[in-house]
Amino acid sequence: MHAKRPALRRPRDRTSRSSTPPRLAALRESEPADERARLFLATLRLRVPRNLWTGPFSAAHPTVRVEVLNRTELGADVSVSDYWIGGHPAGVWAREIATYPDVVQIESLAEVGDGCVYRITYRNPPVIYLYRRLKLPMQFPLRIQAGVIDWEVVARYSEFQEILDHARTADPSVTIVSIRRRPLRSHLPLLTDAQHQLLSQAMAAGYFAVPRGITLTELARRLDRSKSSISESIALIEKKLLESALRPSTLLP
Repeated sequence: MHAKRPALRRPRDRTSRSSTPPRLAALRESEPADERARLFLATLRLRVPRNLWTGPFSAAHPTVRVEVLNRTELGADVSVSDYWIGGHPAGVWAREIATYPDVVQIESLAEVGDGCVYRITYRNPPVIYLYRRLKLPMQFPLRIQAGVIDWEVVARYSEFQEILDHARTADPSVTIVSIRRRPLRSHLPLLTDAQHQLLSQAMAAGYFAVPRGITLTELARRLDRSKSSISESIALIEKKLLESALRPSTLLP
């Protein structure tokens, strides 16, 4: 009689058990440690938590597109953002959105394209505190539809991993849509915290909108600063942004 062959063992599926997606793991293992200081430009796709108004609202209206245009902090736990919501004229969604518990205030600003821009004040979601601790800028616009958000992340590897881990707590099925890399020094202009804050406030007020939503005089009055001070500060911010955009090294992969 022939000896009985031992049963072949099926190789373990390491990718299904690993907490790191295969594409990210391969990218991490293929480069030396110093390369991990480079920036990741990644897009995550995940389901918005139900305790954030954008989650249940967009899930209830799956054909409606929502874009988060900006964010400005109003305090330690409250922020304000402009949202473009498509498909209906001004004010249609205001009453419904105001019913969500994390929404503090809502204003209907103007019809733009086939939708309307709303200014919404809301209680900060947990991801805001993570970004604040990591001192990372948020990338706008953020696009939401049918309860799913495409979240663009610009961060070093270790910071990106923290954001990815946080995203998994909100949606275990989060996927990495794309990953690119850029040198850290060439991607972001060296704006101070005060300049970042002024830029966010000016954007939220509509100063950079086309057509402009607020004059320089009105912006200075709203921020309780002199017109000349605001003008000089914005000019310096624009100079830094342009220098960063025109720097040749930003074109490197």
